[in-house]
Amino acid sequence: MNAPLCNYMKVGLVHFMAFPETMKGEGPVLETIKKVVLDDYFTVIEITTVKDLAVRRKVKSLLESSHMTVAYAAQPRLLTTGLNLNDTNEEGRQRALANVKEGIDEAYELGARGYSFLSGKYDEARKEEAFALLVKSTNEICAYAKSKGDMKISLEVFDYDVDKKSLIGPADLALRYAQEVRKEHDHFGLMVDLSHIPLIHETIEESLLPVKDYITHAHIGNCVVKSPDMPAYGDVHPRFGFPNGENDVTEVTRYLKVLLDIGYLTTENPPIVSFEVKPFGDEDPDVVIANAKRTLNEAWARV
Repeated sequence: MNAPLCNYMKVGLVHFMAFPETMKGEGPVLETIKKVVLDDYFTVIEITTVKDLAVRRKVKSLLESSHMTVAYAAQPRLLTTGLNLNDTNEEGRQRALANVKEGIDEAYELGARGYSFLSGKYDEARKEEAFALLVKSTNEICAYAKSKGDMKISLEVFDYDVDKKSLIGPADLALRYAQEVRKEHDHFGLMVDLSHIPLIHETIEESLLPVKDYITHAHIGNCVVKSPDMPAYGDVHPRFGFPNGENDVTEVTRYLKVLLDIGYLTTENPPIVSFEVKPFGDEDPDVVIANAKRTLNEAWARV
């Protein structure tokens, strides 16, 4: 592809994954967000909770002056607390809903245009009950967000039997779920992630084509799934080129081609495509980010 990346996508970075010490909303949040803001390769930054109110105000000011698109990820809010939106215990589901709604308030405060979350663990014997509860929770989340503004809502598709063991999940169930929620909420969609596709035991085509009409957000990353005894096994988002990794330039190229073919990548309204990469061990976050940019540049040149 000879056209610039920015003609077809808004390239972003999942901030809290690149700088994992900030994942719980503490640590060098402001300093590391500023690093991303100063890098003009990115036009999107995906953030999560910022616990300290004074720091949050500074982050808001920084983002307002950055001319970047801001997206807010509630996944850490759920994963670090063990909360579950499809919890068959109603008290637990309500706690998860309250947490997600609190995140929506914070997202609007920080000027986010998109908001994402994930489904929770499930018992195979009660899978249909969990599915119905997830739809119920999602409808409530979408309605709450709509009552406060025009922020888009998305659920990120995760693995169902390896690491996060989330209900959504395989492509067929993701499609059924998205169809159900879209009946009431046209501002809802699915977030797909290249790093999760091998963990779901699907090919890129198997994962994306069935849900092509519902994809509203995309991530690019890597994973290790060949054996549990390998470093970075599971949903760890290691850098491209990591030993035994599933995704590199070839897979990123194929992913981009499919996203282009299904009409997700477009010049009319370039969508978000963000890196979700995480330093492993003592790796330098800045080097891992540079690695990701090189990988995308090379892949795009091959599309």
